[in-house]
Amino acid sequence: MKKRTLVTIFVAMILLASVGYSNRVIAEININVGIKFPPPPPLVIPAPPPVIVVPSTYVYFAPEVEVDLLFYHGYWYRPYQGRWYRSGDYKGPWVYIVPERMPVVLLRLPPNYRHVPPGHQRIPHGQLKKNWRTWEKEKRWDKHESRNEGKERHDMEKRDHKPGGGRGKGK
Repeated sequence: MKKRTLVTIFVAMILLASVGYSNRVIAEININVGIKFPPPPPLVIPAPPPVIVVPSTYVYFAPEVEVDLLFYHGYWYRPYQGRWYRSGDYKGPWVYIVPERMPVVLLRLPPNYRHVPPGHQRIPHGQLKKNWRTWEKEKRWDKHESRNEGKERHDMEKRDHKPGGGRGKGK
């Protein structure tokens, strides 16, 4: 009799434990529900767009494309209707990216980043695809910007100190 009681208690404990475990599994399944947003309309671009680096970043944008099209760390990004989408290719397909996963540098771009200052080179798509990792690793644009800043400063000093531009009595 004792043996039978112990077996019954043991079986009852196993059943109770399995019922509690299955309820947790069901609860977890119900929690993982996501909302999907429709992708933006496809971009019709006849050829891969050249890009320009946004100063002080390693974000590239396509100035010849009518919508914001950005390249960063191997992916293309595109805002559409207040949401961001990402793709491995400039043509898509576009996948919604949750705000928490967005690179902060893209969210903090200056509002006038599409204004291209004189002297900025257009980078062909093939060069971007081939070299972006190396450029970032070697800090190419940091060196390029400091060189341009030095040239601009030299040009300003030269302009401010033209001979004969003062009011002195030199002959």
